[in-house]
Amino acid sequence: MNGRATLIASALEARLRAHAPYSHFLVGAALEAADGRVFTGCNVESASYGLTICAERTALFKAISEGARGFARIAIAAESPSLTPPCGACRQVLRDHCAELEVILCNPRGESKVFQLSELFPHPFHDQMLS
Repeated sequence: MNGRATLIASALEARLRAHAPYSHFLVGAALEAADGRVFTGCNVESASYGLTICAERTALFKAISEGARGFARIAIAAESPSLTPPCGACRQVLRDHCAELEVILCNPRGESKVFQLSELFPHPFHDQMLS
């Protein structure tokens, strides 16, 4: 497994590749698969805001498209006055693919905090509700 510091550095670097001409809110994510591979993503905005995709889902979809299944942790980097957790849509999609995921929130000032996804999303909609 990669160290937290390496994952944070990858998320901070991915943040610099964000395409955010409307919000100017740059976010990067680095997702560590169970096999140790790391997949990065950044937010990509559209003039039609509903078509924008967050950094967390970009990283997850890249990982899945490369055959990764099972994830250990994700680092999410944004420059804001407080550490920025994933939005509701990202929490749901992350939960769909890994119920027990370590979530590391960080920023360029060196601040970070670790959560479990279940702390951030305590009552998710999940596959067992579909039967």
